[in-house]
Amino acid sequence: MIHGRTAETKKRETRRVIAVIVAVVLAVVLWFTWDSANVEAEAQSALSVRNAVMDAALQCAAVEGAYPSSLTYLEEHYGLIVNHADYAVTYEAFAANVPPSVVVVPR
Repeated sequence: MIHGRTAETKKRETRRVIAVIVAVVLAVVLWFTWDSANVEAEAQSALSVRNAVMDAALQCAAVEGAYPSSLTYLEEHYGLIVNHADYAVTYEAFAANVPPSVVVVPR
């Protein structure tokens, strides 16, 4: 009886190695896909918050004739709700007749 690797065991080992390599490559691809999807979702959420702030400011300007001077005013008088734990919102009003500058950054 010969105790060596036969052609059949070599094929099995090769298949196992290939299966492990494919599994690792698939896991890496899935991880990168998941990460890019999360980044895209975060950016879309920040854009939605910015649009909500701008819509509330525009509504205020239409009703009162001037853009509000602060984000707090929109939250108190126009029902705007911003999750400050998840987003940093910078609201800068230059003048009452100029739309404010709004920057939303996910935390």
